Amino acid sequence: QVQLVESGGGLVQAGGSLRLSCAASGRIFSSHTMGWFRQAPGKEREFVAAISWSGARTDYLDSVKGRFTISRDNAKNTEYLQMNSLKPEDTAVYYCAAVGTPTIFTIDVRRYSYWGQGTQVTASS
Repeated sequence: QVQLVESGGGLVQAGGSLRLSCAASGRIFSSHTMGWFRQAPGKEREFVAAISWSGARTDYLDSVKGRFTISRDNAKNTEYLQMNSLKPEDTAVYYCAAVGTPTIFTIDVRRYSYWGQGTQVTASS
């Protein structure tokens, strides 16, 4: 059974920073692409960032490039999302997720089979 547990969300003023963590159980972590997605009220879930199993490849939503950084520590079975210069439009529930197939790199939400419970991020203006 694969479990993903996010932490680190909260309330910050616009321009502030937060670091999200996602702790994974099971052998899936070190061989699977991991990602972060977010969903704001009344909107569809959207891709935010992804990192390949080795950490060598990353991809980001255009609006977060230069502000957010995704990383992973396979020895600790943990991925991270460092969020700087937060804007009110970044407010959403953030989910970590893992691609269902080993080694494949994708940002397609349909390919992500494992999901955390979500953590709220609020950037106030």
